[in-house]
Amino acid sequence: MNKNDLIAQVAAKAEMSKSDVTNVIDSTLEIIGKSLKKGTDVRLVGFGTFYLTSRKASQGRNPRTGEAITIAASKVPKFKAGKALKDSVN
Repeated sequence: MNKNDLIAQVAAKAEMSKSDVTNVIDSTLEIIGKSLKKGTDVRLVGFGTFYLTSRKASQGRNPRTGEAITIAASKVPKFKAGKALKDSVN
């Protein structure tokens, strides 16, 4: 399922226009992103938790030249499914 499929199904189920649903989904994703950027976890009870982890700097190799390079430390967004979501797919 892609974003357009999700919008169409939510619009049909909620009896809303696709443009209204698009605004809601876009706003939700934007708010989740901003919260993670601030370092705040987003917990949706029954669905799951979006959170950040830190990735340490590491050494890598340029596959084309074989030259050693340093890969910078970064923050990585992750998602952990909640119990209700896990139970619904099993």
